Amino acid sequence: MLCIFVTSVILVVGCSALENGLARTPPMGWMSWERFRCIVDCQKFPDECISDHLFRTAADLLVSEGYADAGYEYVIIDDCWLSKERDSNGRLEPDPERFPHGMKQLANYIQSKGLKFGLYEDYGTKTCAGYPGVIDNLELDAQTFGEWDVDYVKLDGCYAEITSMDEGYPQFGYYLNKTGRLMVYSCSWPVYQEENGMKPNLTKIAEHCNLWRNYDDIQDSWSSVQDIMEWFAKNQDVIVPHAGPGHWNDPDMLIIGNYGLSLDQSKTQMAVWAILAAPLIMSNDLRAVRPEFKEILLNREIIAINQDVLGIPGKRVQQHRNISVWVRPVTPVGYTHSYAVAFTSNRDDGAPYTYSVNLNDIGLTNPAGYTFKDLYGDKEFVLRANATLTVRVNPSGVVFYKATVLP
Repeated sequence: MLCIFVTSVILVVGCSALENGLARTPPMGWMSWERFRCIVDCQKFPDECISDHLFRTAADLLVSEGYADAGYEYVIIDDCWLSKERDSNGRLEPDPERFPHGMKQLANYIQSKGLKFGLYEDYGTKTCAGYPGVIDNLELDAQTFGEWDVDYVKLDGCYAEITSMDEGYPQFGYYLNKTGRLMVYSCSWPVYQEENGMKPNLTKIAEHCNLWRNYDDIQDSWSSVQDIMEWFAKNQDVIVPHAGPGHWNDPDMLIIGNYGLSLDQSKTQMAVWAILAAPLIMSNDLRAVRPEFKEILLNREIIAINQDVLGIPGKRVQQHRNISVWVRPVTPVGYTHSYAVAFTSNRDDGAPYTYSVNLNDIGLTNPAGYTFKDLYGDKEFVLRANATLTVRVNPSGVVFYKATVLP
């Protein structure tokens, strides 16, 4: 989450690169923030408040509803889990009423389901919601996370001096590694610098973080999704070269199944996040996701695109008349790569829009051509080199293919 900054001071130490061997494909899971925010009144909202109950329920549903089998493995607590003060020994502690059994027991429950446990903190003096940050307790807090069996750490950047982040974020990662427990490290480092006019050192960020937030928080609206997609397209030549196995650009959470996206818009978010090689971290109420939205989230062919082992993020390669063409190289590889190809529409004129493109013009140059499989339907066909592909794209919708290289 984004908010104001105050100055803080850190002790700078030498920090080696992350090298934890994790996140070889983009992480997948569920996180509380976008849907449940900082609801802490469990008397009024017992099923929505940030509590032990909410995260045990999420873990249960990831398993029982088939999400875990599809690859969604992390249950991540975002802001507002903490007590307002540290304990008498200076250690972080969860709110005792909302998390009466403590974090280690909650972690172990989640892990008993075959899942992994993620936890939020903030690099600054306070979290974005005003709870204790890590800035003066980096080593102690990393040690605490290790003792609590945390598998994934999201470190936000509210109430911090942005010029200290280039040393502070690697330092906290160093202390996470020092615990001996392998933890995925999600950094908000670049977005805070970018928002405040400082150019992020993405080479260094990729050396020290498994994933990082590049841009604004996602909100529950199509306009928010559009804004993020446009930012990633405009900045792709800068950010894409730094992403790959073990380190990923993060456009923020999947909001599919909430209030703000239509069915077509939900298909668009899923397709573009797959093209971008983005983490697939849902933030929704798993108890209330309607079947048609659940089908999108569990689309195995699209998940396979997202999780492709080559780990090459895609780009927007063409834009005309408010239709964008996104292409990502994927396996299998022959004379050239296979590709994921998405046509997305920012049109609102009420009818599907017909759009044609020559395969060569979007980088699909295999002489023998490709087998095209519609990832949101059953259609399958072959196109040879230099052929024209014609689609009809719904307003705010997507047409999404996997083009498998022919020998």
